[in-house]
Amino acid sequence: MPLQFELCPGRMVGGDHPCFIIAEIGQNHQGDLEIAKKMIRMAKDCGADCAKFQKSELEHKFNKKALERPYNSPHAWGKTYGEHKRHLEFNHDQYKELQKYAKEIGIYFTASGMDEMAVEFLNELGVPFLKVGSGDTNNFPYLKKTAEKGRPMVISSGMQSMETMRRVYNLVKPINANFCILQCTSAYPLIADDVNLRIITEYQRAFPDIPIGYSGHETGIVITVAAVAMGAKVVERHVTLDKTWKGSDHQASLEPNELAELVQSIRVVEKAMGSTIKRLLPCEVACHTKLGKSVVAKTKIPAGTALTLGMLTVKVAEPCGFPPEEIFDLEGKTVKRDIEEDESIIEEAIENYNTRTKC
Repeated sequence: MPLQFELCPGRMVGGDHPCFIIAEIGQNHQGDLEIAKKMIRMAKDCGADCAKFQKSELEHKFNKKALERPYNSPHAWGKTYGEHKRHLEFNHDQYKELQKYAKEIGIYFTASGMDEMAVEFLNELGVPFLKVGSGDTNNFPYLKKTAEKGRPMVISSGMQSMETMRRVYNLVKPINANFCILQCTSAYPLIADDVNLRIITEYQRAFPDIPIGYSGHETGIVITVAAVAMGAKVVERHVTLDKTWKGSDHQASLEPNELAELVQSIRVVEKAMGSTIKRLLPCEVACHTKLGKSVVAKTKIPAGTALTLGMLTVKVAEPCGFPPEEIFDLEGKTVKRDIEEDESIIEEAIENYNTRTKC
């Protein structure tokens, strides 16, 4: 069974525990604190486990030229990329306010630390776990420092190779055993051809002692539900209040009705996964009683006759007799009394024979 650990206080992930569902608000709040709170409430109301943001200390994430470059995108909130990012970035006090609000309404709150200083802040803030975005997964100094904080970690794998992910595992595991890896493709929106859900299975084989999950940027919910059916123990999806809003992430995000449907569908799939033991279930008894078949006599069989397969056939019969899977075992057995044509073959009519399977 895959490793299980406490991702948030009182909430285990991995093993047979329910899938942990992260509503990735990111920067879809448009730089507006009240919209951010509405989105946290939406995540809670839709049944998500966690509302997640993205925290950057911009001068530590970008160099000066990157911040000063002109930004002419229709999604821009400023003339330069730095102005754009500053518009969308909440300060420390605002993060504390959002964390307090999430606690008040009863949903876990965290963020991706987009640089080392952001991780320092989030650690001081006391978030339950630290999310590593795909852009920092191969940033090994950052990864090492994040692991050393001792908080559980969720690591996305977008833009990375399998060899890099092995190195990530080998780096983090000795420092901090409480982490999981999410299959991810960094495209917005993501088309089905590039999702590669089979990598979930490859991760499960390569890293059998950690939970594996899925971070999706596709439209709709079907692929994410399929990931859960494949064993994803943590899923993350971007969310929005309106896909038509300005911002490059909105189109690949789920609106409230979609998020609610995703959560409900995941919970249904988890119930449907059920047991690995194949057997006749109590819910099947009525159908079996009505339609289950039995071995019957194809012709009249006198007492003392040794049965041959030519004397037997299979039908829905009254009373219930030997089940069809025992027809070959009846060959050569002796009948103790006359059996009429089309009559059920029952245990009491056969010498020295006990059924292995009850009808």
